[in-house]
Amino acid sequence: MYPPLNQLNVRPISLTYENWFDLLKKTLPERPHFSLENGTIQIGQVLGKFLGIPIDTDEYYNQLFDYVNSEEWGLQLLSEDSLDKTINNTYFQSIQKVININQEQKLSINRFAAFLDGEQLLLKSKVPVIHRKLREAMIATLELYATLEKDGLKNHELRRVLVDLVKWSINHLQSELDHADPEKAMPKYLWYGKFKKSHQYFLYYLIKLGCDIVVFDPEGKDILAGFVSEPVFTHHYPNKLPEETFPKERRNRKSTVAYRASKEIETILNQEGSGLYKPWQLREYTPSSITLKTTYDELFILCKEIAMIRPDFEVGEGQVKIPSIFAKVQGVSKNRKEYWDRLQSLSQLEHTYLIRQLPFTMQSNSDFRFHYRNALGKDGLLVPEIMMQAHYWPYSFLASGLQKGIAHAIRKICEKPGLKPLPMESLEDVKMYLFTQAQFMPKRIIQLLERFDYSQQVPKLIIFNNELSGMLSRSDAALLLLLNQFGIDIILYNPPGHNDIENFIDERLFDKHWLEEMVFDLEYKEPSVFKKGLFQGILKNLRGD
Repeated sequence: MYPPLNQLNVRPISLTYENWFDLLKKTLPERPHFSLENGTIQIGQVLGKFLGIPIDTDEYYNQLFDYVNSEEWGLQLLSEDSLDKTINNTYFQSIQKVININQEQKLSINRFAAFLDGEQLLLKSKVPVIHRKLREAMIATLELYATLEKDGLKNHELRRVLVDLVKWSINHLQSELDHADPEKAMPKYLWYGKFKKSHQYFLYYLIKLGCDIVVFDPEGKDILAGFVSEPVFTHHYPNKLPEETFPKERRNRKSTVAYRASKEIETILNQEGSGLYKPWQLREYTPSSITLKTTYDELFILCKEIAMIRPDFEVGEGQVKIPSIFAKVQGVSKNRKEYWDRLQSLSQLEHTYLIRQLPFTMQSNSDFRFHYRNALGKDGLLVPEIMMQAHYWPYSFLASGLQKGIAHAIRKICEKPGLKPLPMESLEDVKMYLFTQAQFMPKRIIQLLERFDYSQQVPKLIIFNNELSGMLSRSDAALLLLLNQFGIDIILYNPPGHNDIENFIDERLFDKHWLEEMVFDLEYKEPSVFKKGLFQGILKNLRGD
């Protein structure tokens, strides 16, 4: 005879594309992580995201239909269109009452949840351990809201979110709780398509309760991004298409043998890890850099190679790792012709930006302290989705995939800052400085990123610092860290062999190549008209212009 259960713990199961559906159909005791001891029960939870859409759209929508209409799966459909938006006016008044109390007394999270319970706004369960978990899940959801939203529980949107949580819990969870049992099965839900903030908090609440959740979004948008710290299995389908209405019946349309064969070949040639990519196939992927350690001679060979044939280029799970160069060339070669030929050949490559006037960025005096702190998640790291939705975000005109890439790069450089702190400057101050400067990229740099097809030619930033046209600034260094994280090639030339970037950036982050001679007041040598014209002609032929 087991002792009475007083605690329910939930642990996500490690899933694969091949096993998630089998695990979803298993009872809780048959799943990994199930245990029952000393009044505590632990269950394995299925959390999965399926972003994008496969080649065969008919089969995709037929599967979705089966998932929510077959007893075998037991999934309940949740979507913007399927959610029951009706609510008894009594509940609405009770929610307003609790919010008014909070405005007057500034309640703690626990007391806020207690007032909700007192107003009969929290669901109840005949299973004591689930009854307790309902309260815990609501407290966790309120804590997340207080962390993510400006002014926490004083935020003006709280009433709307609470109303949605209460009505959807009553309309879509209460009936499922009637036969929920942590020793057998918990409710299972399928989320489909577009979403709003309230939907995100509702799914978070269901996850914290211990429900199984699978998400399908043909457009590739992630409803759980920035909300869930638990590991969530994610599968990316090859295409992204506008969502269609959730199917009310199975489709009968059949694709031809020739069509299926051609699409299968196309998929094989262009799938992740194949090494063959269509132009802009990776535009929605998130880029990050693998900084290559090279010799001086290798530098000029690798710089001319496209990304996907460089060593350690990798694509998978929505990420693309770009092998890139971050190097400084100190001094000048004895062989001046070789020195200038190499520098000029790089500067004339397509998608190269040569900088000869310093500084090339503006130091911002704006105070982004509040914006930085408001964009932090529960783990203390910046949440890209919060940044991208904020009113101060300057890159909203860019394609969504590029915006996401920039936001993730900002998150990374702030997570482990490579910028040296000033005297009396804390680590937090350095992070806020990097965050602030990242909001003020020059137009030419933004255009460089816009032209970056991640599997193809890697854009280059070349800085020629002869110290005759200004000095490298700390704001320049902050931008170099961001560009390096994004995967841009960066080469800094300093003919006198003096410190510049070293004053600001951790020297372990870039290569340094010392040449034979230190030369002062060296003017930049433009390529000859003949050489320049010949080079441009070769480029045009290679491009087929």
